[in-house]
Amino acid sequence: MEVESLDLEAQGVAHRPLEEGQTEGQGKVVFIEGALPGERVRVNVSRKKNNWEAGQVGDIARESSQRVRPGCPNFGLHAGACGGCKMQHLHPAAQVAVKQRVMEDNLWHLAKVKPDTLLRSIEGPAWGYRDRARFSMRWVAKKGKVLIGFHERKSRYVADMEVCPVLPAKVSAMLLPLRELIGAMDQRERLPQIELAAGDSVTALVLRHLEPLSERDLQLLRDFGAAHGVQWWLQPKGPDTVKLLDEGGPVLSYGLPEFGISMPFKPTDFTQVNPHINRVLVERAVRLLQPQADERVIDWFCGLGNFTLPLATRAREVLGIEGSETLVARARANAALNGLAAKTAFAARNLFDLTADELKALGTAQRWLIDPPREGAFALAKAVAELHGSAGWTPPQRIVYVSCNPATLARDAGLLVHQGGYRCSLAGVVNMFPHTAHVESMAVFDRQ
Repeated sequence: MEVESLDLEAQGVAHRPLEEGQTEGQGKVVFIEGALPGERVRVNVSRKKNNWEAGQVGDIARESSQRVRPGCPNFGLHAGACGGCKMQHLHPAAQVAVKQRVMEDNLWHLAKVKPDTLLRSIEGPAWGYRDRARFSMRWVAKKGKVLIGFHERKSRYVADMEVCPVLPAKVSAMLLPLRELIGAMDQRERLPQIELAAGDSVTALVLRHLEPLSERDLQLLRDFGAAHGVQWWLQPKGPDTVKLLDEGGPVLSYGLPEFGISMPFKPTDFTQVNPHINRVLVERAVRLLQPQADERVIDWFCGLGNFTLPLATRAREVLGIEGSETLVARARANAALNGLAAKTAFAARNLFDLTADELKALGTAQRWLIDPPREGAFALAKAVAELHGSAGWTPPQRIVYVSCNPATLARDAGLLVHQGGYRCSLAGVVNMFPHTAHVESMAVFDRQ
């Protein structure tokens, strides 16, 4: 088969020849794991449905010039292969091009929106970039060892990982010692996961434990932490139960040096996986939003203040809005820590059920920054559309929308452009997760 493109899961897309009697259109679509655009491949078909088929690449008769040797021994289509990365066989620059096309296709096919100008993609290190990760753990009695890693491809089993090149080198080198540590603990069968959260100067590991840990287990953790320079946190139940093993340790934080800002966080807080890209992303968002010293800005889905605080160094006032009082309190504390309390305000709102009246009551702001989760900002975009042209409503002149899901970005862009009185001036991708099919993007909307 001739491979035409890649889909959102990084599978090659091809079509069977037209069936007998069919004179136009395309034959049945076939999704091919491990195949790249431009290649001619033999496909081992494993699933057949009425409208599509799926399989794995077999022999490659014509190889893509963008095919590269994967940089990780855990990557591949073989049994037991790690499912954490899907695109290591594609050159990193080509990965970005594929993600750019995914964003453009979603905007056009789902919303009939075409940006006036495409932004240059934001790229960074392809290896050692991942400061956040959640690893599953299993004690495998038959093998007499603990497995720590991501799940295997299309499986609930834990991949047998000895290294992980997308992690910082220090953490990758720690995987085998971590196996030995967990294997030596009394509660090794009741420890389902470890979460990594690395700051600028602190590497934290969060141990999820289903039963209380013995004093012996706690001492093993302390000894490991001292030997490897990591800070242990314990999580007996949900994320809100996380606590330091020993109080008084250094604070976990990351910096935004362009703005002179330090952001403390807990290891279970949401922060960007890729700190290198986050710094560039924040700088670009502030530059594109162009806040003026006499203007008010609203930062929707503000989190801990990742965008709120940098914006406050440029604008008269920034209102950060988040869905929970707890997050609002944390963001307010971060603003105070950075000397920005007087230029920031925070409010808790249910942003997935926001009405036009509630939006109007928040007052006028000249510019907005929107950074929602994968669900997008549908209620906000719908409220903007409902208020378009109404008396007493002054919409922002410019909106910068940071998205981690091209489909919900397209849906919301459609409302803003076709019903809200905006045009999409700029859009581009952000390669936050190299070697994965995750598409992060940024779009700018200006009043017509």
